[in-house]
Amino acid sequence: MNDTHSIIQNLQNNMNKVIIGKDDKITLLLTALLAKGHLLLEDTPGTGKTMLAKALAASLQGTFKRVQFTPDLLPSDVTGINIFNQKKQEFEFIKGPVFSNVLLADEINRATPRTQSSLLEAMAELQVTTDGVTRSLPQPFFLIATENPIETAGTFPLPEAELDRFALKISMGFPSAEEEQLILERYIDKNPLEELSPVCSLEDLIGLQQEVTKVYVHEDLRNYIIAIVQATRNHEQIALGINPRGTLCLLHCAQAYAFINGRDYVIPEDVKTLAKPCLCHRLLSFHNSGSQAFASSILDEILARIPVPTEHFER
Repeated sequence: MNDTHSIIQNLQNNMNKVIIGKDDKITLLLTALLAKGHLLLEDTPGTGKTMLAKALAASLQGTFKRVQFTPDLLPSDVTGINIFNQKKQEFEFIKGPVFSNVLLADEINRATPRTQSSLLEAMAELQVTTDGVTRSLPQPFFLIATENPIETAGTFPLPEAELDRFALKISMGFPSAEEEQLILERYIDKNPLEELSPVCSLEDLIGLQQEVTKVYVHEDLRNYIIAIVQATRNHEQIALGINPRGTLCLLHCAQAYAFINGRDYVIPEDVKTLAKPCLCHRLLSFHNSGSQAFASSILDEILARIPVPTEHFER
């Protein structure tokens, strides 16, 4: 556990050289990564969403690709395309940027739903099918998507099926005055991102992901997760509650969050901390569809009335 935790610490320290005052966001990003999920970052432009993704990519030894999503982007621009080779007189598949270890889908909601949906198979099954041929993606594969708020001009809402494939959805938020002062000082004459070097190999990352699956989750905590999920399905203001994929996602993210915090067992606070970033974007209400604030208030009410387990949660 000590060796693995030092790798996590190195990742956090490396990213902190670029991202200032966002330790909690870095922890949530690593939670999604170690849980083998994907991360959606929603916030106004200029708050550091792209920088966070690039800081992670620079801290890993794997391949990194970035796609700027625009209204004229085609699915083949993401997944790849078959091109006829005149010399060989045969078609050759040119891999798209999705064939990478870390993919940044920048401003994903500026592309059409058709192009957005090109990522569904990659996110859920870690593969891409083109012209009837299925190709596996490199392992590990981690998608970080950024999006502007849906009120922003020129955006398309993400399909529910795609939102459901993101393990966590978080917002960066604005820095405090003290944090902004540090940003000015650190960036006044250089870009710290250019000085980052990898501190984690792909083999180390895969090993961490395997260790996360061994984190113990007490039966009472598993029942606690189920109670939260069931409450969303029976809530009078929710049209569509959490599905089994969301239940598993909350479980796996809780394991990863506990692991990052140096424990080999999950506690109730792990589940409560992750409930909103893991579940809010999956909820559909009758009157406020897509409202993160409304979904958050419903989860607050659910978490407040469901009894929290009080057992000893070690194995």
